Amino acid sequence: MAIQANHVFCLLILITYSLLLSTVGAWSPAQLLKLGRGNRKRPVPTTLQVLTNRPDASSPSPKSTQKPKTSRKPKSNQKQTTSNNSGLRYVHRPQEDDDMPSEAPVHIDGGISLDFEDIEHSHLHHHETMEHNQMIKVPQIHIPPRLVPNVAWEHHHRATTSFVHERLNRRRNELALSEAEGLKKSVLVSNTPEWKMLQQHKDEIEGLHLRDLLKDKTRSDAMYAEHDGVYLDFSRQRASLKTLQLLQDLAARQKLSEKINAMVTGEKINFTEKRAVLHTALRADPSEVILVDGENVVDEVHQVLNQIKSFTEKIRSGELRGYTGKRLRNIISVGIGGSYLGPEFLHEVLKTEPEGINAALGYSLRFLANVDPVDVERTCADLDPEETLIVIVSKTFTTAETMLNARTMRQWLWDFMGNDKEVVRKHMVACASVSATEKVKEFGIDTENYFFRFWDWVGGRYSVCSAAGAVPISLLYGFDLFEKFLKGAQSIDRHFMTAPFDKNIPVLMGLLGVWNHSFLGYKTRTTLPYAEALLRLPSHIQQLDMESNGKVMTKYNVEVDYPVGEIDFGEPGTNGQHSFFQLLHMGQTVPCDFIGFCQSQHDLCLDGENLSSHDELMANFFAQPDALANGKTEEEVRAEGVEEDLIPHRTFKGNRPSMSLLLPKLTAYATGQLLAIYEHRTAVQGFIWDINSFDQWGVELGKKLAMDVKDHLLKARQSQDHVIEASNPASSRILNYYVSNSKDVRTCEDPTTVNPLTRVTRKTHTDHARIPPPTQHNLGGNNGRL
Repeated sequence: MAIQANHVFCLLILITYSLLLSTVGAWSPAQLLKLGRGNRKRPVPTTLQVLTNRPDASSPSPKSTQKPKTSRKPKSNQKQTTSNNSGLRYVHRPQEDDDMPSEAPVHIDGGISLDFEDIEHSHLHHHETMEHNQMIKVPQIHIPPRLVPNVAWEHHHRATTSFVHERLNRRRNELALSEAEGLKKSVLVSNTPEWKMLQQHKDEIEGLHLRDLLKDKTRSDAMYAEHDGVYLDFSRQRASLKTLQLLQDLAARQKLSEKINAMVTGEKINFTEKRAVLHTALRADPSEVILVDGENVVDEVHQVLNQIKSFTEKIRSGELRGYTGKRLRNIISVGIGGSYLGPEFLHEVLKTEPEGINAALGYSLRFLANVDPVDVERTCADLDPEETLIVIVSKTFTTAETMLNARTMRQWLWDFMGNDKEVVRKHMVACASVSATEKVKEFGIDTENYFFRFWDWVGGRYSVCSAAGAVPISLLYGFDLFEKFLKGAQSIDRHFMTAPFDKNIPVLMGLLGVWNHSFLGYKTRTTLPYAEALLRLPSHIQQLDMESNGKVMTKYNVEVDYPVGEIDFGEPGTNGQHSFFQLLHMGQTVPCDFIGFCQSQHDLCLDGENLSSHDELMANFFAQPDALANGKTEEEVRAEGVEEDLIPHRTFKGNRPSMSLLLPKLTAYATGQLLAIYEHRTAVQGFIWDINSFDQWGVELGKKLAMDVKDHLLKARQSQDHVIEASNPASSRILNYYVSNSKDVRTCEDPTTVNPLTRVTRKTHTDHARIPPPTQHNLGGNNGRL
């Protein structure tokens, strides 16, 4: 039986193979032409032979059987096109080798017109005949020549092999690309064992509640650090002692100590701009040596500080006066970004600090940052230009907003005192990079006595300790108070460079920031100073951190695959409690930094009150972190007699992380400490994430597009009929809407004059002091033209 079954199986294989061969043969050109002949005198030719001019494999060569034709035109050796009155044509192609790939079909409107004698003599060789010049139309169906008998299987084999090889090569390429991408990704910190250990450890922490963690005395006693009066309590972080150890391991893996040392010694760690990062050198002792390109930058820093001290003392003493001989009592600092936020934060602290109050008597300091003309009005509307000194702070002296405001202030001075070049030389000061010296001189500022340089290795958001902060602050409060601020920052610098990481305040804050953001997934963070004098600190930290770490590309030119760069915001003290604390307690989780002081700058004790106003403030400082950590359970709410339906609405889940910074008193020294703590926290996070915390290319794109928009607006102002065509319809529409709705209030006396010299204002402090007040005391509002 088995033998019979094998015979049957072999017979089936032979039959199948025969059918295949007959099928292939059936689709040969000759067989195709024989299909459906029946009683028809003539077959309908197929496009296989019509388009390729190939004979049947079994037919003799057309040259040997071609009949002479009496009424035909001579053919060319390569190609001839025959047409009739109907516009149909037949394209004759030279015979090709069967192994050559077939050409793509030629699509000809109206089909293809053929002479039957061409078909008969060149391809078909049938015994029947037809009349000459009989024309037919054939559908345009291209059949490859590879289907000729005897070569079909070979072509099939070649095609299959080619297809398989193509797929294999494609797969190999995909694998190679995948391996290359994997190799690039392998350099990311997220692929290190230390990072993966923290990811696994996150699951342990998810099962713990701060309510229980805070009861662990051993843990709580280990989660604090102290240095030079600064006390950091981080026991309310969602972390255990194991978490801290794993973070220390990650810091070691990322060579945090080496990176810190590279920064403070002047190595060019700003790798996209090839610059050193040396804001710490701005508060270094004169005896220190830090070399950049062979130069001791500490010597240069103290040369500038001595120059600032001498200049500001001469202004404050009246030795240097204005163009008309009056004392310079008003200071306007013109800058934006780090040139504004840092110095203003320091100014707000010192103006209520007892020593600062006494030092600033008789002087005023204002900041002009926004390009909005309203900011100009608010800044200088009631000032006397003859008693005002303008400080222009721009690292490159090209910042668009700052330079426009600088030109506005120059015009303001000229309006009152004439356009003598000495007006600018005696009333305007520049703080800029050494590389901008020529631009400062072109502006008209005295570069010998009124120009204070800082360096390319000082980023704007790190420049508070440079001339950007030193000049305006020293003019108002005196250089000695500013020097105390530098000493406080220097104290934290040394702590940052020398303290072990488990007791290093900036390092601990930075590592816990990475833990909260990259592992626990908290996208935002808030700064909550319980001191009204620190009202501008959250804004400064916002720029410091978000401009530094708002990146996606690592130093390896590989995009991060882990979260970096929190969203920072904040508000002073109890003001924030009545603003956004609802969200902090019951909405999304936001890690909080609480900042408090043991003593107030100015305390109050009212009759009949048991506690001072500062104690009242600090009671909230201590209560809020516990409320966020512990929350309030349903049982606790129910025990208060709350209606059952309201219990879910009054239950607090808690388990919300925070840390607390407590300092002795808000002074210039303590302010320097706070500044340095947050500068170094930002750097630590960037070092762990392998990003560059010291460039800001993201700011540039918006500036470039703003220049393009200005060009559109310029053309629209010059021509009443101009229609703006921007890069997309939405931008075009809104720009044209703006132009059409501002023409009435933005008309110029001379439409061809784009930037006429106009008076900024004719009102001064004397006008504002009149009784009754003047009916108009502004800079022209919408009619003011720059």
